[in-house]
Amino acid sequence: MENNTSLQQQLLEAGVHFGHLRKKWNPKMLPYIFAEKKGIHIIDLNKTTEHLQESAAALKQIAKSGKKIMFVGTKKQAKEIVTECARKVNMPFVTERWLGGMLTNFNTVRKSVKQMQSIEKMLTDGTFDSITKKERLTLSRERDKKEKVLGGIAQLGRVPAALFIVDIGHEHIALAEAKRLGIQTFGMVDTNCDPNKVDFAIPANDDATKSIAIIVNYVTAAIAEGLAERQAAKEEDVEEGSNDENEKKAARLQAEAESEAGRGRGEKVRGTNPPKRRVPNSGPRRPGGGR
Repeated sequence: MENNTSLQQQLLEAGVHFGHLRKKWNPKMLPYIFAEKKGIHIIDLNKTTEHLQESAAALKQIAKSGKKIMFVGTKKQAKEIVTECARKVNMPFVTERWLGGMLTNFNTVRKSVKQMQSIEKMLTDGTFDSITKKERLTLSRERDKKEKVLGGIAQLGRVPAALFIVDIGHEHIALAEAKRLGIQTFGMVDTNCDPNKVDFAIPANDDATKSIAIIVNYVTAAIAEGLAERQAAKEEDVEEGSNDENEKKAARLQAEAESEAGRGRGEKVRGTNPPKRRVPNSGPRRPGGGR
């Protein structure tokens, strides 16, 4: 309980409880609204804490199973925080602009990523040394443009298992694509949004940098924990595997040694009592030694 109280205190200090003006509210957020003050809705921090911990636990499990979680935050206040946190746990992120079809048309987007990577490679390994300065400049600009939009998903080989969204109203296209593909969604939901649109809604102020930072950092810490547990389990498996190998090896060597010893004993026994040579019988002997 103490832990919850300190978390609530931190959320309060970061201004997570400030919602939107009353006239902008979404009635579906009613269960998460604590009160109204000077025309502004105040979010219930008990609910925020509860939902934040629930979301963090679910994200930790996804990370532990080795699946990818994509961070989406293209708002000015969220860009830097989302980029930094996603990089920390090596997860894909979109912070510039959401390209329509980034998930539903993933193969085409993947081609653009490959194109960007091949330009990058050619520019660095000197393949383009023979082309003119103008052409090289055009290619560099093309690469920078693609890098800006697709840089965060360059390492993503397939559609992610979950999406973590800052402001589900602002990122409605991303949310719609995830829903269409049956991808799990987690999101910061302010008083002007519908919390039922995401699988895991975290009622919170999604406009203040401090508020976004505390929520995204909390979630990132949970993901990092899941990844660490996955790594530890892997190492344990490897260790167990090598122990099994060692045991098998020892048993094999012992069996070989025993069969070697058995063979040696057999030879020794055969060597001590050599077989008597039989003289062929050549008829009855006569007295006096003659035949």
